Amino acid sequence: MKGIILAGGSGTRLRPLTKVTSKQLLPIYNKPMIYFPLQTLLTAGIKEIMIIVAPDHAGDFLKLLGSGNEFGCKFTYEVQDKPEGLAQAFIIGANFIQDDQVTLILGDNIFEDNFFDAISSFQSGGRIFAKQVPDPERFGVVDFDENKKAISIVEKPEQPKSDYAVTGLYIYDNSVIQKARALQPSPRGELEITDLNNKYLEEGSLDVAFVNGKWLDTGTFESLHEAIEFIRAKELNTTNENN
Repeated sequence: MKGIILAGGSGTRLRPLTKVTSKQLLPIYNKPMIYFPLQTLLTAGIKEIMIIVAPDHAGDFLKLLGSGNEFGCKFTYEVQDKPEGLAQAFIIGANFIQDDQVTLILGDNIFEDNFFDAISSFQSGGRIFAKQVPDPERFGVVDFDENKKAISIVEKPEQPKSDYAVTGLYIYDNSVIQKARALQPSPRGELEITDLNNKYLEEGSLDVAFVNGKWLDTGTFESLHEAIEFIRAKELNTTNENN
């Protein structure tokens, strides 16, 4: 299993904070944001990780993270010249993935759950993770039948059929490269991860698991503040327990 952290993009929703640095390098209490998705992959046992970055801040990521030796893993870096959709990660990372399976995590997503079992048990197809949210219209939304089997996934619907958002963690078999290359850009001009997930859904090979713990998509000022408070509380609680 290979891992990819997608940390490109321009972070326009967080300006002026992102005028001088990448969103994924902003501090979440006492650590850079990218440390959290990185730890999710490391805890799941993934040791070969590609980090996809925007061209303006590639050197900053390299300075912060290095070769991966400090973290007990190996990093590869690739530049995403223009943010043209999440599914583009599998085209950029094709030579890195080679014949392996791959887990993609978004560089601005923070998860409380441990995904070791979900990733180590994966065999084929695709596996995504859903979480109930109060604002599903901001995300890809998955709808289920009475047996909790996924029947549709719609990107940012105006009238969501459920309140289950697709979170920024995705596991795919090797066919993801071919599927991503076959995608057509959406009206937004992007290769949508929802379209990719729907290809697996149409094949009957998409598994939807559920996130139990906290999930934060830190793409807005409100969610950024919430993430800082959440991590601060966890760190202080750990410090108190150790004293």
